[in-house]
Amino acid sequence: MSTLRKNVTISVEEYLEGEKWSDIKHEYVAGQPYALVGVSEPHSLIVSNLLVALHQHLRGGPCRVFASELKVRVADNFYYPDLFVTCDPADDHLYFKIHPRLIIEVLSPSTEARDRLEKHVAYQSLESLEEYALVRQDKPEVQVNRRIAEGWDLESYAADDRIEFRSVGLSLPIETVFENVWRLSQFEGWFQQ
Repeated sequence: MSTLRKNVTISVEEYLEGEKWSDIKHEYVAGQPYALVGVSEPHSLIVSNLLVALHQHLRGGPCRVFASELKVRVADNFYYPDLFVTCDPADDHLYFKIHPRLIIEVLSPSTEARDRLEKHVAYQSLESLEEYALVRQDKPEVQVNRRIAEGWDLESYAADDRIEFRSVGLSLPIETVFENVWRLSQFEGWFQQ
């Protein structure tokens, strides 16, 4: 027996209030909440490695790094990026931020198309955004979309490269991003010659 799901549109205010009490995180696009799914061990390790590197680098300055527990607002849509950095002191809302400088998404099979298309377009509409990075979890590859005078430029990094997050002045070996991930049996050999 099939079940029809009725799409119910809710207001921004209803969404924000509901998220405060929900056990499940939801992104909110065009009036519709969308439940988020869990992540894999490699995904979690990559996010943790980047969070630690960014936190240590930004410590003592005006910038703050947040993991996927805090939302970014894009017009009347809300997303939970895997990581983002804001440096604007006016970005002081408790449950979401509106002026990210850097956003990083770790690609998963279930989210890759959305991260590369919908979120890419949405995030790049933010005037404050200087870089949008996509990190693969199945191989050591990071793509950084960087705002330039003419629009956006793409720089790709692979094994043995140093990743440049120019928006926050951080350069780190790609191995730092994938630390402990390549030790998992299915990823052994990534960084070995």
